[in-house]
Amino acid sequence: MSGHLNTALNLAADGLPVLPLRRGKLPFGNCPACTHNACGGRPNMKTPGPCACPLPCHGWAAATTDPHALNSLAWAPAWRHAAAVAYHPGGAGVTVVDLDDPAAIQWARQTLPATRTVTTTRGEHWIYRGTMPSSNAVRPGIDIKSLMQYARWLDNGTGAMAALPDAVRALAVKNPSATRRAPQSLTVPLRGHGGPCPHRTPTFLDRGIAMGVQRITEARSAVHATVYRTFLAVLSTHGRCGCLTDAHIGRLFTAAQAKGETVRHCTDAWTNALTTLGR
Repeated sequence: MSGHLNTALNLAADGLPVLPLRRGKLPFGNCPACTHNACGGRPNMKTPGPCACPLPCHGWAAATTDPHALNSLAWAPAWRHAAAVAYHPGGAGVTVVDLDDPAAIQWARQTLPATRTVTTTRGEHWIYRGTMPSSNAVRPGIDIKSLMQYARWLDNGTGAMAALPDAVRALAVKNPSATRRAPQSLTVPLRGHGGPCPHRTPTFLDRGIAMGVQRITEARSAVHATVYRTFLAVLSTHGRCGCLTDAHIGRLFTAAQAKGETVRHCTDAWTNALTTLGR
């Protein structure tokens, strides 16, 4: 058994979804069944297609806690050539603030609450409890890795893990202004406006999310507009009482990305919908 596979199995046993990385800290390429993205996936495996193959394709979506999958013959070639182990922060319920240089670290120490810290080759990972959309280059030398993203596993780090602060959520919004608010955390219920909760059973909310996913999936044109209108409709109907969770929103983001939307487009659409509704 390779050292990387042994590390991955130990992490999976602790509930951390893991995957192998090749040289350059990149996911492995598509499996033969998905060559040239025949399954519907996108280049560089950043967004998964509809395939359900057992091989470690499609970047972050390959991350798993299943020891049988990790130790299967299908995954064996990847582990033989693996250069590192990665994990899916969003799947583990955390957000990684990736600080790539001393200036970024200094900014974090002056701005963000202390939390679990992992030393990296060039800087530090600050890990917070809670999830949010991932976003690159939110500040010079700073990336956010959470939902639909992977981070390299280095070690357990030091310090107690703090809750995801508003200061980190706000980083994902490009050029914020007084009229444009940061997106709500996917782990914190949306603020209610009083009155009784309309979701007396989970069925109403689940049906609304399913309809939103279907509307996005079936879009044949004007995908950007469809995603925005769908987010607006979901927030208008289901976002007032606090029942909308990160799992529900993650389903909508996944459907949008499967249609070619980037994480940034999804985040912008979500933020604009919140702004339209006066949140």
